[in-house]
Order: sequence, then structure tokens, then C-alpha cells
Amino acid sequence: MTVAYIWFDLGYTLVYLEREAAYREFLLEQGIERPLSDIEEAYHQTDKLFMRQYPGALGRGTETFYPWYIGVLNYALNVHFDLVHQCRRLREIEARQQSGWRAFPETLEVLGLLKEHSYGIGLISNWDFTARTVLEENGLLHFFDQIVISSEVGVVKPDEAIFKKALKLAGVSAGQSLYVGDNYYDDVIGSQRVGMESCLINRFGRLGIEEIGPVPTLSSIKELPQLLGASS
Repeated sequence: MTVAYIWFDLGYTLVYLEREAAYREFLLEQGIERPLSDIEEAYHQTDKLFMRQYPGALGRGTETFYPWYIGVLNYALNVHFDLVHQCRRLREIEARQQSGWRAFPETLEVLGLLKEHSYGIGLISNWDFTARTVLEENGLLHFFDQIVISSEVGVVKPDEAIFKKALKLAGVSAGQSLYVGDNYYDDVIGSQRVGMESCLINRFGRLGIEEIGPVPTLSSIKELPQLLGASS
């Protein structure tokens, strides 16, 4: 694969929330013990269902979808609770754990390696006004040559306009670009509409994306340098 510029999504591509630990603690409070791996898989399945069935929902403020999301997650795990109580308690646990957005262990290493190989690096993300703070707090901000956030430009993926704006700012063509993200419907479809190559992050193989056709899929961005021939 020959590209000069790599564009990334943000959430669950470069950063993540330790939400599974809070949910497991809530279950334990209810006298229910479930393996963390089961909870992680259920979150993954719920994410993918929302991406497929409710486009754009996950890109809005959590206050607009959180109880709805947790209800679907509960269903995936075959448990049932008073959602008002559960959501309030999960928020309390998360606040105590200070479990904000964190960079995946491989994120800094991979971005640094791409810089060493002289790739341009950009961000195109559906996110609110906290996006740059998340990047700065995780030591990621300086890696990016261009940053395009939906809340700042007034357009969201998969609209072609947000990708075209990013390309114009970077002064590169779609043919020189690769987009990497975890949402097939926003990231792959959106970037392909403007002629970019794309890779889909899916941490559980084909789980949750059984309905889509063949698309280059990575378990994490850790596999990206090898794909690009930029391994150290």
C-alpha cells in the first residue's frame, strides 16, 4: 500500500474508555460475577449495533443516548436493572475511578513510527469540544499535522464535506490518503466516497461486522506499520 498521509478516527481507534471495569463493579454490587472478557465483547457488540442501526447516535453527547445504550448492553449480557439507578451508579463508579479517555498502549508508538517514516498524520473525528483536550491529555496533540473535528466545522462523518475539508487543509489528494477508523458506516463508507483507501479497526475479528463485505480489517493500529511497510 503506497500512501503519503494517514488520517485517523479518535474514539476506539486511538483512545478508549475503561468502561468495562465500571460495569463489572456494578454487576458485583448486584451479586453477579461475569468475566471481564464477556463484558468487553458485549460492549463491542453494542457499539457495532449502534453504528449499524442508529447512525450518528454515538457521536453525540452521552446524555442523549446513555440509558438507551446501557439497556442494549444489559440485553446482550442477559441482565436487567432499573436503568435510572444503574446509569446513576455507573456514573458514580466511573467518576471515582477517574476513567476518562486514554490512549491505547500502542497509540504513541505507532504515531511516532509513522512520523519517523515521514507520513503526514491527520485526525477526522465526530467529537464534541473536548477532542483537543483528550489529545493533549494523552500526549497525542503534537503528532497531528491537521485536525478536523465535527463540532468545530459543523459537518459530521460520513458526509463527504468533512473529508474534503480535511484534504484541502492538508493539501493532499484522496489518492494519497488512507483513513483508519472503527466505524464502517462513518469511517469506511465516508472516506471511500471521496476516493480514500481505508482500514477498519475491529478488535474481535469479524464479530459485530458480519453484515459488511470484504474490507481491510486490523485488530488495532499496531498492525498498521506492517501494512504500510513502515515497521521499525
